[in-house]
Order: sequence, then C-alpha cells, then structure tokens
Amino acid sequence: MKPRPTTITAYPDGPLIVRGEAVLIDEHGQPIPQRRRTVALCRCGVSAIKPWCDGTHKVTGFRTAPDDGHGDER
Repeated sequence: MKPRPTTITAYPDGPLIVRGEAVLIDEHGQPIPQRRRTVALCRCGVSAIKPWCDGTHKVTGFRTAPDDGHGDER
C-alpha cells in the first residue's frame, strides 16, 4: 500500500498541523525528534515548548492575516 503524502495545514489563528512523515531540523541542523505522527507547530512565537504549539496563541490573541480573496492567483 502506498503511504499517504505528508500534509501541512495552517489553522486559522492557530498552529501548523503536520500530518505524516516529516523531518524537522533545528537551528543547528540537527533533527528534532517527533514522538507523534501528527504534530502542531507554533506560529505565534510564544509557546513554551517551541517548536511545538502549547495553545498559548489562544491566551495572547494571536491572529493570522485575513484572507484577501486573491489566493495564489495574484
């Protein structure tokens, strides 16, 4: 059976959800161990467990940019 492709989904006002196999690399070029097949990556920059999301974006009021309706067609 063919493995499912890895997907990265940006959740509105929240983290990036990575589903599937992915190699995450830290600032020193070292792999970051993943303990789960699906992980949430922080986008707000305030998580205490970076690069993972800890839900702090909800407390800080983090917001993603509103959709301007143009998508990728600009």
